[in-house]
Amino acid sequence: MKKTLIASAIAAATFSGAVAAQESNMPTVYGNIQYALSHTNVDGAGSTVDHFDNGTTLGVKHDHEIAPGITGFLKMELEGINADDKAASSGIDKLDEAYIGIKGDSFGQVWVGSDDSTYESAIDKIVNFHEVGTGIGGSYSTGEGDLIQYMSPSFGGLTLGGAVQVNGDGDASKNGKSYPYQLAAIYSVDALELAFAMDSNDGNTLYSKTTPDVNNENTYGLRATYAMGDLSLTGEYQTRKDVSNEFGLIGVYALGANQFSLAYQVVEDDSPGASNGDKEDVIALQALHNLSDNMYVYFEGYMYSSDDAAAYSLESGSGDEQTVAAVGGVYYF
Repeated sequence: MKKTLIASAIAAATFSGAVAAQESNMPTVYGNIQYALSHTNVDGAGSTVDHFDNGTTLGVKHDHEIAPGITGFLKMELEGINADDKAASSGIDKLDEAYIGIKGDSFGQVWVGSDDSTYESAIDKIVNFHEVGTGIGGSYSTGEGDLIQYMSPSFGGLTLGGAVQVNGDGDASKNGKSYPYQLAAIYSVDALELAFAMDSNDGNTLYSKTTPDVNNENTYGLRATYAMGDLSLTGEYQTRKDVSNEFGLIGVYALGANQFSLAYQVVEDDSPGASNGDKEDVIALQALHNLSDNMYVYFEGYMYSSDDAAAYSLESGSGDEQTVAAVGGVYYF
C-alpha cells in the first residue's frame, strides 16, 4: 500500500539558533485522504456501484540521535476515519501501525510494536501494490501486533530479517501463550533482488484480523524482482500445506508522471476436502497519474475467475466470474 509523507513547517529566519534546533527535532505529521468509486459485476448475479474511503490515515513519526551512529525512532499511524461518510464516521477508531526502535549502520535496526511483518515486507508485494487490491495474498497468519522485529545491515548485498510475536498468558481469547516467528533473507545485486521468507504460523490471525487461523503449518515464500530502468518485473510464489499455493507476476512501467501495471495471480486450494485443487485467478490492470507531488488519480480493473461456481456473491445471487472497475483519487501530505 502507499506510504505518505508531509513537508514540515520551516522556522522563520528571525528565530534564534536554539529555537531552530528545537524546531528541527519536532515530530513529522503526515496523512492522506483516499476516495474510490467501484463498479462490481458478477456473472449471473448483477452488479453494484460503491463509493468508499480506501484507507484514509493520519500519522506521526519522529527520530533522534541517541549517540553518534545510533538513531531512535517511532511511528504511529491511525485509520478508520471513514472520510466518505460523515454520518457513519466516529472519528479515528483503528490502529494501523505503532512502534518504537533503534537503528545504526553497524547493527541494522530493531523495532517493537505493530507494523507490517518481516514476511509481508519481503514477499507479499503484488496484493499490496494495488490501490483497491486483488484480495489474493499469501497464507501466512502471524499478525502485525506484539512484534519484535530485526533487520540486519547489508552484507555484500545480503540482508537478514527476523520477527517474533510475543503472545502472553493473558491472551486466552487468541489461543493464549505462543511465540510465532518469521525469518527472511533478501539478496540484491545490480538490478536483481531475490527474497526468501517463512512464517511459523504458531499464533493466531486474531492478533490483527477478525478471521480465526487455519493451522500452524509453515508458510514459505519466494520473490524475484528485476528492475530495468523505468520497467520492473516481479514474480512471487507462496505455499502453505493444507491451505493454499499462490503464484503471481506483475510488471510496472513508469512514464513521466504516469505509472502502468499489469499483474496476474492464481491461488490453488490445498485444504483437505472437496475443494482441494480448486483455483482462482485474477488479472489486474492499473493506470496511475501523478497530478502533483501531493496528489494522484488512478484507474484499476480486475477480472476474476474461479472453479467454485459460487465464489462471488451479490444480493441477487452468485457466480464464478467477477469484474471490478475502480477509479480513485488520493491527496497526501
